[in-house]
Amino acid sequence: MSYSAILKEIARGVHGARNLNVDEAARLYGAMLDGGVPEMELGAILIALRMKGESEDELLGFYQALESRVYTLDTPAAGVRPIVIPTYNGARHQANLVPLLALLLVKFGIPVLIHGTLESQGRTTTAYILRELGILPSGSLAQANTALANDNIAFVPTAVLSPGLANLLALRNRLGVRNSAHSLAKMMSPFSVDSLRLVSVSHPDYLIKMQAFFETTGLRALLLRGTEGEAFANPKRRPDLLYCDDGQSKLLFEAEAGPLKIVPHLPNAIDAVTTAAWIQDAMAGRQPIPLAIINQLACCLYGTGYTSDMNQAKAIVAMETNSLTMA
Repeated sequence: MSYSAILKEIARGVHGARNLNVDEAARLYGAMLDGGVPEMELGAILIALRMKGESEDELLGFYQALESRVYTLDTPAAGVRPIVIPTYNGARHQANLVPLLALLLVKFGIPVLIHGTLESQGRTTTAYILRELGILPSGSLAQANTALANDNIAFVPTAVLSPGLANLLALRNRLGVRNSAHSLAKMMSPFSVDSLRLVSVSHPDYLIKMQAFFETTGLRALLLRGTEGEAFANPKRRPDLLYCDDGQSKLLFEAEAGPLKIVPHLPNAIDAVTTAAWIQDAMAGRQPIPLAIINQLACCLYGTGYTSDMNQAKAIVAMETNSLTMA
């Protein structure tokens, strides 16, 4: 494979660049994941792809390369589809409530696999909050399988599931910008069975691109504009919650519009200790769970097969979360 030839095609600027086809993209990304691309060429390719923007075929090829290089976890014996939550951003201005959503899902008996980074880069990561809640990172596939079997929840660093992807993600610090690996991480699932991916995006254009990817692959996902990049519905203003399955998409909740009707009760600081304490209060019924999280929880029950009826999912979640405050 000639990397200089690939660069000539993809590094001609937004309007002059040629997109790779699926096979070319799969071969290229496979070499990148395997560490076979020289350092200088790798950096140039990553920057060129970022400047050009990945095409649908390129994302599909990249995903095919990644899928064959992700280590597989045991299938949880829960009778419902497991949920996979990528977490690669953390909190900057607003509390990170990924752990709250995860614990609520566990309360319904749904297995939850969270994967992401241990590095903070000045943010409050999900891993830090989970640690305060007594959920430590799984350092191996065996530990992750044990955590899922015993507790229905596990946090797994990216390097445990895909060392090659973790290496590409780590280049953000050297290159100063994100690269295709950050998109691929959101598509990753380490289960051989059908799972529900929670996929957040930051920009409307990328939501369209992600929707096209999941419709093409037929994979199951709940798409949303994330909260500071994390895959939980913004408590201050619920985004569109778009469900993809079997090549089709449907909007389960529309984004809230207009003035904020109710100001949600949220942690008064974004650090891990404060956020974890607030989450414990919410799980114990001492703090109201934000409506946007309740709405997303209903979508997750529907997407995991906990119930096949969305209206029933809404009713179950409303009843269960209301009982928390009455406990």
